[in-house]
Amino acid sequence: MSDGVPETTRDWIPPGEWRRLRTVDVHTAGEPLRIVTGGMDEPAGATILERRRWLHEHLDEVRTALMWEPRGHREMYGCILTPPVEAGSDFGVLFLHNEGYSTMCGHGIIGIATAAPHLDLVPFAEPETAMRIDTPAGPVEAVALVEAGQVRRTRFRNVPSFVDTLDAVVNVPGLGEVRYDLAFGGAYYAFVQAADFDLRCTADEHDRLIRIGMAIKHAVMVDRPIEHPREPDLGYLYGTIFIAPPLSAGVDSRNVCIFADGQVDRSPTGTGVSARLAIHHTRGEIGPGEEMVIESIIGTTFTGRVIDTATVGEVPAVIPEVEGSAHLTGRHEFVIDPDDPLAEGFFLG
Repeated sequence: MSDGVPETTRDWIPPGEWRRLRTVDVHTAGEPLRIVTGGMDEPAGATILERRRWLHEHLDEVRTALMWEPRGHREMYGCILTPPVEAGSDFGVLFLHNEGYSTMCGHGIIGIATAAPHLDLVPFAEPETAMRIDTPAGPVEAVALVEAGQVRRTRFRNVPSFVDTLDAVVNVPGLGEVRYDLAFGGAYYAFVQAADFDLRCTADEHDRLIRIGMAIKHAVMVDRPIEHPREPDLGYLYGTIFIAPPLSAGVDSRNVCIFADGQVDRSPTGTGVSARLAIHHTRGEIGPGEEMVIESIIGTTFTGRVIDTATVGEVPAVIPEVEGSAHLTGRHEFVIDPDDPLAEGFFLG
């Protein structure tokens, strides 16, 4: 016995035929990120998008096993590391959620960039540890701000972000006509004003936010095609983002993102902040170098700024930079018993 625990329990090793998945978990502004560090085949493909498709077609049971119950939950989020594909990149990442595989994730980049030096993906450098990460939406550049051997905050330069449509209108069953902006920040979002639905984007409104957000998402998906100017795989609506006035001092606005199959982002949504910067820049409401501090449903914050302009195809775009913090929460080895009828996970409802 040691610390009241029998040594035999400490030494238990699962049978050799069981799959063993190793992860490191972090949270970014309250939103989870489960980083798969070992125990699975390397995704095949010459590009990150090809590897994303391969995962979906050949190894989706890893996603469901780690994101769904009993090892995860409906709100779980994760990523799988891959070797880089672009010259100058340090590694690649594929994002996982309850419905499938997202194309880009701001909270995920902040989380993996925070963990990367600890995982020897990049060497520690103080005061800044820089890295380049391949994502399905394109390469992003992240900088971990290091103090006394610990990552305190992280900022990343996102893929070009742009407006598709301002002040669009869609008829939503049960809600009537809804006005929204459609913009891309690594994924497409429909942005709506929370006040139009008597919402303040608080935690007690969780269920209503999901119901209304998913109704808007589905209505927009039925109403119009969404086509990315360059890459067909990026052309789909990822979620609905509600915009509300801030509830905290020193904050400019509040974001609540309802994405995938009704997930509620606990963070302010890094790709959503990027898309919002594109909207505000297009409307002439924010200029290069100006900052916006946006809080989440739980009051955590990201800071966003426009650092440059660009084009995607012929579409005007901005280069956004988003900053926030993440914290490591655990190191795990999950095992999958091949005789377990629920080995690939499940959802209740």
